[in-house]
Amino acid sequence: MAEPTPRRNEPRLRPAPLLFEPAEVAADPEHFFDLESIDDPRALLARATELTQAFRAATDRAVEFQAIAAAQLADPRRFDRLTPADIAARAEWTEDYAKKMVEFGRDLMRGVEGPGHVDPV
Repeated sequence: MAEPTPRRNEPRLRPAPLLFEPAEVAADPEHFFDLESIDDPRALLARATELTQAFRAATDRAVEFQAIAAAQLADPRRFDRLTPADIAARAEWTEDYAKKMVEFGRDLMRGVEGPGHVDPV
């Protein structure tokens, strides 16, 4: 799930470092996947668009894994199962969103994806 836009008085959250960006380069706050070194606006637009699409795909995939984990944690067959409120607290979600993610995860584990399938995000 994407981070909400911070309000003026809230600090902006930094994205998690990506594994394929060298740590010494990632430490430079002005560096972002070498985009700052591209002078040609056409090339910059193309590369930035590629990154945007890659991040969206990664976000979608990560949300699916979150949903699967939520469904597994809420599985009534587990002796240590968690309630939607417990899952919400761990993931920093609302309880209603946790319930939707549990259902989404159950659908994913059953292989249900069709016209009636609704992504909770």
